Amino acid sequence: MPAADVQEKALEEFNKMVDLLRENEIEVLLIEDSREPPKPDAIFPNNWLSSTPDGKLFIFPMYAPSRRAEKREDIIDRLSADFEVKDLQDWSEYEVEGRFLEGTGSMVMDHRNQLIYAAISERTNLSVLEKFAVTNGYQAIVFLATDAAGRPIYHTNVLMSLGENFAVLCEEAIEEEWELIAVRQLLESTNHAIIPISREQMQRFAGNMLEVKNKKGESVLVLSQSAFESLRKEQKAMLEAYTRLLPIPVPTIEAVEGGSVRCMMAEIFLEKKIKA
Repeated sequence: MPAADVQEKALEEFNKMVDLLRENEIEVLLIEDSREPPKPDAIFPNNWLSSTPDGKLFIFPMYAPSRRAEKREDIIDRLSADFEVKDLQDWSEYEVEGRFLEGTGSMVMDHRNQLIYAAISERTNLSVLEKFAVTNGYQAIVFLATDAAGRPIYHTNVLMSLGENFAVLCEEAIEEEWELIAVRQLLESTNHAIIPISREQMQRFAGNMLEVKNKKGESVLVLSQSAFESLRKEQKAMLEAYTRLLPIPVPTIEAVEGGSVRCMMAEIFLEKKIKA
């Protein structure tokens, strides 16, 4: 398929996803991409930008030089104008050292319990991760996770999704038994019911989900249609005990860009400013 056709289909999937979220009363802050320079992965803002409920806004060091242009000052300015930003931290300086920490792709964060789950890879540097955790009062739970070929999984949010009361986890990917036990124990001790998925399901982005709240305060689990179809009946039932599933078709984005719906959302925990 010609590149122009691929881009058109990916944009169509993106726009339909925005429409579906809004139809389900999920608030979406949509920021248009700038024309120059070209930023083919700008649909995945969660890798360079994230926030926390205590008013912090983070900018992260990115592995691919081509993606660093995604870090736009005008986006930071808009967020700072509309939300209460008490602390803006830019960790980009580590890029020149070849050390990276790609936001909530690298880190699955449990804000309530001040925990960070992280699979180490070339995009998730251990020393930067530990410094980030200590600086912000979190504890980092670190492990090595691999795909079926034994290669490190590039982002933690590919194999793991953390909801308020549940956790989707590809246990097969964590090969060291003691690391898996530690992860399981922490999840269970923080009242997260574990829903295991297989490596095959992980390949279909079943670990790349995000629980959000809509305007009514209802829990909605956003996942791709591919991820939804890969889940067994009992896995869906386990998830539906805690949340409502909202599958969204993004086949072109998954096939071409290597990311799914969770990567397409950078959740905003900041409080809105009260306008005079």
